[in-house]
Amino acid sequence: MQVHRRLTTAVTVALVALLSLAAAGTRADDFPSRIIRVVVAFPAGGPTDFVARILADRLKPLLGQNVIVENRPGANGAIGAEYVAKGEADGHLLFLTTVGAVAVTPHLSKPNYDTLRDFAPITLVARPTTILVVRPDTPVNSAKELAALAREKPATIPFASTGSGSVTHLALELYQSAANVKFLHVPYRGAAPALTDLLGGQVLVMFADTPVLLPHIRGGKLKPIGAASTQRNPMLADVSTLAEQGFPDTVADNWYGLLAPAKTPPAVVAKLHDAVVAVLDAPDIREKLLQSGATPAPTSSAEFGKFLRDELARWGRVVREKNIKED
Repeated sequence: MQVHRRLTTAVTVALVALLSLAAAGTRADDFPSRIIRVVVAFPAGGPTDFVARILADRLKPLLGQNVIVENRPGANGAIGAEYVAKGEADGHLLFLTTVGAVAVTPHLSKPNYDTLRDFAPITLVARPTTILVVRPDTPVNSAKELAALAREKPATIPFASTGSGSVTHLALELYQSAANVKFLHVPYRGAAPALTDLLGGQVLVMFADTPVLLPHIRGGKLKPIGAASTQRNPMLADVSTLAEQGFPDTVADNWYGLLAPAKTPPAVVAKLHDAVVAVLDAPDIREKLLQSGATPAPTSSAEFGKFLRDELARWGRVVREKNIKED
């Protein structure tokens, strides 16, 4: 009787497993069956939006469905992240995230999502450089000269960021700590509005990603004075890193990665991964990203998962050691 019961249980478990695999397989075969939405947690016109639209345009012919970008800004990406974490887990809802929403915000507040529990990693997409820029009429030409100006006018120089807890805010905090100065932090809801006010003279300085800055740098509307990275960006080879200028421990490079809700079938995740990697491997797309200052960086889903865990731990240490708080 006991043997019969155990056998029945084993058969039941096996059948459930087979049915689950079959269901996942069917969904993967049928995927996509409608429009795919890529959520960007920042306003249109910013660097994340720029990369998302490059992907969306090229994924459509590969997947056979329209791929649209949906902007859901606010709370340093937490609004968009929560929307995707709690959304439909069938591959038709994706999240193109930056480091802030998934690796920094969880250490500064208590968002209604868990980075490692609520998302399925698809692939890392690209890595830009975080550049320090000022208006061209600002009387400084380096991060060292800007620090000297800040010492003369403590906590009065308006310094924009793309939001409290964003990588640009973290870059500011690291720079302030290394230079032993204080700026007036002015957080915005994304790079586009911050850049608008910088160009308009409402703020004096900011960190931002290369894709959104390069056109303005090339047009002479902004002056780059440092890079918060381990090495110089090839598109701005004459702009030295903050470490080279005497400010150690100031690495705050951003990255863009693609996530899906956690329960998205593995076969669907694999299909999305292969399509995105194909886009990033296309010579013209690769060149377009490189010319914008962002390096294509596709990974396996497993590699991206490990990267997420490492970034979450790394920025947790930075937040604790520097005692960084949300403004």
